[in-house]
Amino acid sequence: MSALKSASDHGKQMSEQHSGDKTHFGYKTVDSKEKEKLVASVFHSVAGRYDLMNDLMSMGIHRVWKRFTLEMSAVRRGQKVLDIAGGTGDLAMKFAQIVGAEGRVVLADINDSMLHMGRDKLTDHGIIGNIDYVQANAECLPFADNTFDLVTISFGLRNVTDKDAALRSMLRVLRPGGRLLILEFSKPKHLITSKVYDAYSFSALPLMGKLVTNDSESYRYLAESIRMHPDQDTLEGMMKNAGFVNTGYHNMSDGVVALHKGIKP
Repeated sequence: MSALKSASDHGKQMSEQHSGDKTHFGYKTVDSKEKEKLVASVFHSVAGRYDLMNDLMSMGIHRVWKRFTLEMSAVRRGQKVLDIAGGTGDLAMKFAQIVGAEGRVVLADINDSMLHMGRDKLTDHGIIGNIDYVQANAECLPFADNTFDLVTISFGLRNVTDKDAALRSMLRVLRPGGRLLILEFSKPKHLITSKVYDAYSFSALPLMGKLVTNDSESYRYLAESIRMHPDQDTLEGMMKNAGFVNTGYHNMSDGVVALHKGIKP
């Protein structure tokens, strides 16, 4: 049986993933309170080679996905932007350049190793003065209501234990009319893409992880976490339930990645 789950499977997963105090960590069922520690261990392990592995795993295409996200953000000079799970700061760096000295960017990540990598990288690129670095959990963001014009989370939502709580938290910190963008791996639209993607994810990614970071298990988890993430329509429904309006999504690379958007009313 294919490792890729159907849309109905995902609906069942979403209803079960918080049953009792249990959730999923890849294909494993774990205590909800343990998932944060397990995810942290993954990113502590890969932080030093994160950018290199992104280029290798996606063959550089992640830059195209992020460029489209920037275009869809419609961010302007003087605005305030929150980049959640910002990691090594690819998007935060661009946002800081766009909003200028009058604006503000917060690069937030729950993992201190990733946050340090992002701060060092952006400082090396001369990004100072209009950016802050905050270690934060997406489920309970430590910011005032109605603060940001734009909130983004790229390749991070699938690692969040309580995605519904995170979406509500993002809505709260957005100002009315503010925009949320979620860039995340999703579900391929065609069977041949799914089969090739499965073979690549469960064979090539762990091998790359072993060769480049000496850690195949973290990349096996990343492949599994993608399969356990809600599909495009399920995630859009979750955004609507959280209170977002004018929701929608754009598939990229035949749905391997999708960019979801929503507005705070």
